[in-house]
Amino acid sequence: MRRYAQAKQWQDMVKGHQRRRPGKLDPFKPYLARRWEETGGKITGRVLFEEITARGYRGSRTLLAQWKHQALMAPDSAPPPPPPPSIRQVTGWLTRHPAGLTPDEEVQRKAILAHCPQLDTAAGLVTSFAEMLTHLEGNRLTEWITEAMTSGLPGISTFAVGLNSDYNAVHAGLTTHWNSGHVEGTVNRIKMLKRQMFGRASFALLRKRVLLAS
Repeated sequence: MRRYAQAKQWQDMVKGHQRRRPGKLDPFKPYLARRWEETGGKITGRVLFEEITARGYRGSRTLLAQWKHQALMAPDSAPPPPPPPSIRQVTGWLTRHPAGLTPDEEVQRKAILAHCPQLDTAAGLVTSFAEMLTHLEGNRLTEWITEAMTSGLPGISTFAVGLNSDYNAVHAGLTTHWNSGHVEGTVNRIKMLKRQMFGRASFALLRKRVLLAS
């Protein structure tokens, strides 16, 4: 009731608006700021504490140290370095089309590749394989496999060995315009119907749904 009677407006009470009480250090902040400016930031916290204690300060030295760090030292300190990019971000920069990168992402990508020769080699192989896949340049497959196997990069070398073991099929996929996209789409559609009907229908109903969907 006392809080309601002292509130200037009823919104102050509803929103919980309360006037901030002055702290023990507040009366001495102008003096501290002036002393910090006069000494060019060379004065120590111990000296400041002794000076304001002589002027009536009754707070703790910890409170002074916290305020000094936040109000006096923070503006002059260098900003913290940005966090390093995650593995997922770097992977996206290497596998996405360069035209899809923002200027900031392109700068970070170049900086990372400049600091890691192995990653730069991997980026070159990924880009060349993507161009070969997009433009159906199967005639470059042998050259790419040789370069990947001699790169010394475990993941890409293993991938190249797998391509070499099924060379004829991979070469056909990178040369002709025929693909198994329609077959894969039908398989995915059948799997979706199976998940929808699992445990709720017999095989006859599932078969009918598959045939009707086709």
